[in-house]
Amino acid sequence: MATVTIPPSVPSPAEDCELLRKAFAGWGTNEDLIIQILAHRNSAQCKLIRQTYADLFKEDILKELDKELSNDFERVVLLWTMDPAERDAFLANEETMRLSASNWVLMEIACTRSSHDLFMARQAYHARYKRSVEEDVSYHTTGDFRKLLVPLLSSFRYEGEEVNMRVAKSEAKILHEKILEKAYNHEELIRILTTRSKAQLNATLNYYNNEFGNAINKDLKADPKDEYLTLLRATVKCLTCPEKYYEKVLRSAINKLGTDEWALTRVVATRAEVDMQRIKEEFHRRNSVPLDIAISGDTSGDYKKMLLALIGHGNN
Repeated sequence: MATVTIPPSVPSPAEDCELLRKAFAGWGTNEDLIIQILAHRNSAQCKLIRQTYADLFKEDILKELDKELSNDFERVVLLWTMDPAERDAFLANEETMRLSASNWVLMEIACTRSSHDLFMARQAYHARYKRSVEEDVSYHTTGDFRKLLVPLLSSFRYEGEEVNMRVAKSEAKILHEKILEKAYNHEELIRILTTRSKAQLNATLNYYNNEFGNAINKDLKADPKDEYLTLLRATVKCLTCPEKYYEKVLRSAINKLGTDEWALTRVVATRAEVDMQRIKEEFHRRNSVPLDIAISGDTSGDYKKMLLALIGHGNN
């Protein structure tokens, strides 16, 4: 359920490129024109614009945008204009390069993308960085984080709806046993979370809830300060109800003392074409405030305009 509004009659990529070229020309950049075009094109259309711009002007439009724009507005426009697989590769690499790597972004990419999209992101990572994402994540993480993240990122889950209830019951019991033993890094627990299809996992976790009286994430709250357990709970949430996970990321980003623009930008740029409508509904239900109002109150200028355009502000 995407929120990006595509006009009924979309100009040709060549026309878009000519207008964008004009937006970059002269003393000042025409940011409104950039928003008017790029915020109202989907990823396939943005890809055509990039290809056409390179053909017409022998330049990479991402480099032009990087040169002309700045700060949070630049980041959201660049992330949005990238091909989704390239964007995921870029975000994953950025996280492995940070001094305090945010395992959350790596987990997000691994758990909320389809098997095909995750595979494409891994291919894009190869092409861009001449290494695999698995080797970089292995190198930059340690211990339990590495044990969970590498198989999550390597996974190619079955995407169908078929469920084996016998397996669901037996694996719910395994999960319960390991959690009772506080063996949160046990290979069987990690195997189940990193290889089973999302439909199969939902069946397993529903059985867990019914049989043992608690949702699995409640049982994984033994130590609220344990960062690995926090990541494990987020993994479960991402795999089973991503809109609830992303609602919490947005709520934390907006309610912080000083907005977390990186998190806000990442969620909007990566989910606008996927499930932003569901995330908006969850945000409104949880906070009694529409997401566009919350973003408007916490951001400003061209950055705010771009975010609001991507989440479908003003759409019925």
